[in-house]
Amino acid sequence: MKKLLALLLAFGLVGGITPVLAAEEAQPAPFPAWGYKELADGYAMGLFGDEIQTHHSQPVTQAQLDKLTGVVAGKLALLEAPANPDKGGALVIDTTRGGVINALYQEAAAYDFPGIEAGPVDFMRSMKVLRGDGAGLALDRPCTLLEAAAFANRLILNLYDRQNAGSLGLLWKAEGNGNTLYLLGSIHTDRNNLYPFHKQLRDVIASAELAAFELDFNSQEGIDEFTAMQVYSDGTTLKDHIDPELYQAVVDALAPLGMPEAQVALFKPWALANSFTALSMTDETASENAMAIDLYVNARAANADVPTQGIETYAFQGKIFDDLSDEYQENYLTMTLAMFLGMDAAGDMTEEEKAAYEAALKEQDAIVDRWMDQWKARDVNGFANDYPKDALSADPSDELNSKLFEGRDPNMIAWADRYLKQEGSHTGLMTVGAGHMIGETGVVQGLRDLGYTVEVVPAP
Repeated sequence: MKKLLALLLAFGLVGGITPVLAAEEAQPAPFPAWGYKELADGYAMGLFGDEIQTHHSQPVTQAQLDKLTGVVAGKLALLEAPANPDKGGALVIDTTRGGVINALYQEAAAYDFPGIEAGPVDFMRSMKVLRGDGAGLALDRPCTLLEAAAFANRLILNLYDRQNAGSLGLLWKAEGNGNTLYLLGSIHTDRNNLYPFHKQLRDVIASAELAAFELDFNSQEGIDEFTAMQVYSDGTTLKDHIDPELYQAVVDALAPLGMPEAQVALFKPWALANSFTALSMTDETASENAMAIDLYVNARAANADVPTQGIETYAFQGKIFDDLSDEYQENYLTMTLAMFLGMDAAGDMTEEEKAAYEAALKEQDAIVDRWMDQWKARDVNGFANDYPKDALSADPSDELNSKLFEGRDPNMIAWADRYLKQEGSHTGLMTVGAGHMIGETGVVQGLRDLGYTVEVVPAP
């Protein structure tokens, strides 16, 4: 159990390292200028996937419309609004703009939202979902995939905003020398119906003059460098470095995910272990795109033309893992594979061992659920009490933990200090692992020790 917890804690400290199983990003097709603001939220909530890049101007299909209405239904149900006793009459639903509006309106009409009685067009216009195309509402025109996705995205966000709902995030505000730096502690996953973010948090992202992250997610050179670090370049393969039984178990676990043995063999144990950790952190509450918090913030900032910057480099974060001993890497892979397989990994255990292992897995899920709920509610004290950073950092016996903490908090504090010392009046956003924000050595305490005012941002 202690090892499982340590691995979860480690995952909260390394930001956005791309798992080896992550799909390559396609080059985006040209978009209408108005469409960019819909991308980050729509993708994070699972309204669409990568197909939006190449199919955005094509007519929405019935299958795509069904997916959109399904996501809308799920998100609105989480608001727990009172039911609407009068859902109105039957509506014509097809893939015209009017038909799509009718389909989405029906999902909202299941609840007694203010103004819902006005009907599809008037309600959607009052919600600023339906805005026209410069020549009227064009309700009879075929609806494009991007238009349909935008309607669904706006409907969810506006209804959440009216209900004062959405994830608040672990958010602090540091002030000094006329400057403001918002500090957002990230948990590098998507879980517990994380999206959408509350309007307050979305506005903080959009209003920043600079958004800083552990890594520069937009640096293809850095990503390529990190990718190269994950694979062997000395003529050996994974099979030469780990126990044969573990090797076969890894190959068998990744085969159903479409990763053939020849590809698996290229990667180092730590790279595969990070992927297993990422996969085990998500569950059925994640959107189908499983967009981690910091990657969403980066996408939203980029779509709002907010400059972004990395505090660390991919080479630095990769070296944290690449310098682990062979023995530790093998143990790391063994433990994360067990996390990923769950009870399927308990085949040869005794009944007593199985019971203990099942309890450990359940506690693992409970820990992640608590972290995510604390993040969504901006329960800073709850998260700090639930994340034993200071105890771990005081224990040098674990190779990985010592590398994850050593020197990294001071570098982040120094970056924040430089931002707050600059001349003029500037507002920025710094998003790093939540574990780096808290504790005696964390960014929040470090900035306070330097004389800055740092407070938790009050919830709206």
